[in-house]
Amino acid sequence: MQPLAVIVLAAGQGTRMKSSTPKVLHRLAGLPLIHHVLETARSLEPEHLMVVVRHDRDTVAASVLEAAPSAVLIDQDDTPGTGRAVEQAVEALPADFTGDVVVVSADVPFLDDDDLLALLELHRSDEADATLLSAILEDPTGYGRVIRSSGRVQKIVEHKDASADERDVAEINSGTYVFTVEALRKHLPFVTAANAQNEKYLTDVVGLLTINRGHVSAKPVAEAWRVEGINDRVQLAAAARRLNDTIVTHWQREGVSILDPQTTWIDRDVSLAADVEILPGTQLKGATVVETGAIVGPDTTLVDTEVGAGAVVKRTDATLAVIGAGASVGPFAFLRPGTILGADGKIGTFVETKNSTIGEGSKVPHLSYVGDTEVGVGANIGAGTITANYDGVNKHRTVVGSHVRTGSHNVFVAPVRIGDGAYTGAGTVVRKDVPAGSLAITVAPQRTMSGWVEAKRPGTDAAKAAADAAATSETAS
Repeated sequence: MQPLAVIVLAAGQGTRMKSSTPKVLHRLAGLPLIHHVLETARSLEPEHLMVVVRHDRDTVAASVLEAAPSAVLIDQDDTPGTGRAVEQAVEALPADFTGDVVVVSADVPFLDDDDLLALLELHRSDEADATLLSAILEDPTGYGRVIRSSGRVQKIVEHKDASADERDVAEINSGTYVFTVEALRKHLPFVTAANAQNEKYLTDVVGLLTINRGHVSAKPVAEAWRVEGINDRVQLAAAARRLNDTIVTHWQREGVSILDPQTTWIDRDVSLAADVEILPGTQLKGATVVETGAIVGPDTTLVDTEVGAGAVVKRTDATLAVIGAGASVGPFAFLRPGTILGADGKIGTFVETKNSTIGEGSKVPHLSYVGDTEVGVGANIGAGTITANYDGVNKHRTVVGSHVRTGSHNVFVAPVRIGDGAYTGAGTVVRKDVPAGSLAITVAPQRTMSGWVEAKRPGTDAAKAAADAAATSETAS
């Protein structure tokens, strides 16, 4: 195999996105666009992987190095155009590099290694100076046209520079190429910006090669959508739908039941086991993992969350949480980062948790907030319980032991510890540690003031109802 370099073009601003986020960092199935391209580029195992950057340089560079730490960053100068971008990358290659150079765009996420390997194979078998990946489109508007003569590629004409006859050509340039490094070194210095956009076009190298009797090949891609670039939010949404359909179909064929594929969104790095059931309106994001037999949904969003075998998670929002095997979550639960629910545990209706471990078989069934808390095994937290973990300056932890039973409408003022097997009464405010096996209650005798409503709220419906009730009571007596 000849030495190989890959150049990824990521310098453009992407103005049509109308976004403060660089175009190549907009996400598709949980990953920035450029990460999809870098993964494909790395699959070719090039000796040199080079990424040309310019717009919002530092932000893009950080994302590039996250996905491809060995990539070499090339800063494009003030001369615009793909020709100048590739010229600078080639200048940065070692002088003794004599192999082929693959050029790809950072906004073409569906291009895969099979397409590039087929392009490389044609390039080398034809002993071409340049080989481009083309596509046949019903509507080629906006794309550079591949102009042939007697079947041979003569040049590529950008849409803005094309004549009426050239615009009728359906074969378009995808922006993906293989060049010999010699062809680039020889012809790039002669590329000018004498065109409608005042840019140095990489496509002009093809014309220069033809003039100088170079050999240019072109290979139409089998599926045109694979070379579609993403330039605005409409195209991004269409690409997201296409990729999501592919991901959903993959998991269905792996034994996952997905009741409504149209309302189910699954990121590329999600992992699902066989016999998982996904109900409508569910989003699985990031590195979420769902184990065998779990049921997720409907109307559930999980981000970087682990769901154990046989668990049921319905109408829930969870991020960076762990849900144990056989556990039950929701409906209308909010699991914030750091939540760990043990096997067969429960986080129920309108419960919010954060940075808390809830032990095996323990339950927080209703209307509670549990933050910075550790709950042992087999405990039951009463409805309406709040762990008051923040004193206005610092956050403190609450520890609830195993097999504890707490009453409804409790407040645990952290830091506080409730020992194993302890009970607390309804309405209790726990400010001190409760020893194991103890009962904690807040003693506040009820005070009843007879006649208060009629005296203080005369003329109201409540006063009338009270008077009627008193009259009825007197009659009955």
